[in-house]
Amino acid sequence: MSNNTFFFENGSKAVILLHAYSSGPNDVRMLGRALEKENYTVLAPVFAGHGTKDPENVLEVSVEDWIQNAKEALLFLKEKGYQDIAVFGLSLGGVIAIKTLIDEEVVAGGTFSSPLIPSDINNVRTEFLRFMKQEKLKIGVSESDYEQYLPVLEQKLDQQMAEIQGLVKTMMPHYSEIRKPIFIGQGSDDELIDSATAYDWADALTNTTVDFHWYEGAPHVITVGKSHKALAQDVIRFLSKLQWNGG
Repeated sequence: MSNNTFFFENGSKAVILLHAYSSGPNDVRMLGRALEKENYTVLAPVFAGHGTKDPENVLEVSVEDWIQNAKEALLFLKEKGYQDIAVFGLSLGGVIAIKTLIDEEVVAGGTFSSPLIPSDINNVRTEFLRFMKQEKLKIGVSESDYEQYLPVLEQKLDQQMAEIQGLVKTMMPHYSEIRKPIFIGQGSDDELIDSATAYDWADALTNTTVDFHWYEGAPHVITVGKSHKALAQDVIRFLSKLQWNGG
């Protein structure tokens, strides 16, 4: 597993935490530590293309790679003897968490600031390009070379954004089939995605228990923002009420 992965081995119940797009497990480390203190084993893998010095590496992989990364995390835990596993994710990580819950055997799932319902309100592209420029200049690319190369980057990014949207669209018909409990956390001041779609996502889950939490004033990355402690307590409460396989 990648060096950026963290694995806090503690209790017999395990939780997978999946990070956001163009980010890494540090996004979910505080939550991981909070869960570890409550006797949960926590695994946070690194998505393919992430965790390198060059953000363009993110654009060289596919959504299928990330789905596979989550499956591998699940398999890793099962091979370690964990039977009771819940899977959560931040933003893109939440999309992959729910895809995993639809396809694989897990106890429950959760999303934090995740675009599970398509919306025209989305600043991910703009923010990624801003981040890309900053990081490329850091590694020695000149501004003029960057500007010249920008159309290529934009094409790759648009293709990947379309792929993520495509995955969400294929998942939507399955939302009503989900029977496992779902946790939803969303901040009111999300600067990247349309926060109102969290309500639509909850409404789409017609055949399961939904634990919905709205964090007033919280940004997109609620796992490290001002509501991170409240979020951790809410996740712990959600996990404590689950019917784990082991009883």
